[in-house]
Amino acid sequence: QALLVESGGRLVQAGGSLRLSCAASGLTFSGYDMGWFRQAPGKEREFVAFISTDSIRDYAESVKGRFTTSRDNAKNTMYLQMNGLKPEDTAVYYCAAKLYGMPIKEQRSYRYWGQGTQVTVSS
Repeated sequence: QALLVESGGRLVQAGGSLRLSCAASGLTFSGYDMGWFRQAPGKEREFVAFISTDSIRDYAESVKGRFTTSRDNAKNTMYLQMNGLKPEDTAVYYCAAKLYGMPIKEQRSYRYWGQGTQVTVSS
C-alpha cells in the first residue's frame, strides 16, 4: 500500500526558510513523477511544484525563484526548500505521486497523496 508522509512544517517568520520532506513507501518512488500542492484556509488546493522522474522541474508563478524541489531516489524522499517565505505561503502542504502522462498542475493527475504538513508564516 502506497504511503506518502510529509514533515517539516512549522511556524516561521516572514523572510525565513523551511525545508519540507515527503517520505514515500509502498511504491516504486523512482518511477513516479511527484508534486507539491498547498491549501490555505478558505481556499482551494493549488499546485506548487513538480519534479519528474529525471528531475525536470516546474513551479507555480507565485513561488518561482523562492522554492526549489528535489528528490533523493535512494532515500525514497522528495524535498521542498522554501526561502523568502511570505505570510501568503501559509497553508497545509501536500505531496503527491502523479499518474503517467497526466497534466502536471492538475490535482486529478495525482494518484497518491500525503496527509499534509502545516506551514505558518507570521508577518
